[in-house]
Amino acid sequence: MEQLLYILPRGVAIGALISAPMGPIGMLIIQRTLSKGRWPAMFTGIGAALSDLIYCLLAGFGLSFVTDFIEKQQLWLQLGGGVLLAIFAAYLFRKNPTRSLKSVETSPPTNYWTDFVTGFLFTFSNPLILFFIVGLFARFCIILPDFGVHHYIFVYVCILSGALMWWYGVTWLVNRLRRRVNVRSLWLVNRIISVILFVMAAFGITMAIKDIL
Repeated sequence: MEQLLYILPRGVAIGALISAPMGPIGMLIIQRTLSKGRWPAMFTGIGAALSDLIYCLLAGFGLSFVTDFIEKQQLWLQLGGGVLLAIFAAYLFRKNPTRSLKSVETSPPTNYWTDFVTGFLFTFSNPLILFFIVGLFARFCIILPDFGVHHYIFVYVCILSGALMWWYGVTWLVNRLRRRVNVRSLWLVNRIISVILFVMAAFGITMAIKDIL
């Protein structure tokens, strides 16, 4: 039970943080909420969450095969994960999400299945997210050598739940503020998220250097 309580907040946080940056998929979901309604956008988010889960599985299996290495080099991994998060945060801070509008497919879907597939493919087409996921895994120490199969299953259930909770919240909020949302103001959301990620990265790097020294 103690290990499950250890996993729960970390898994949910990872799932939410993976989904949080307002890149093209975020823009697509917001656009669909505004133009088509909440549920088409939510199914797009479910597709995106499933794609992220697949990348999490790849990252987790890759790390689980070298659990001895992780146990011995956990501080260095935490340091590397912090650096990756800092780089991603800097990139996100400089990025203007509204520039993605021209590349986002906005044609109306015929059904929820189309929403789901487009969300999945749009997210899966960005394999660079794998490096971000590895950084989060290392930062939160979510994969431990003494975990059993049921722990790993719970990890991925929590990650998926965190991603779905994020998209549920986004679609709910945008739908509530449908008449007030200015898409161009989303750059502020990116800035806030990037600052949060950078603070987390700085904290992780500081703690890792302190323990190494």
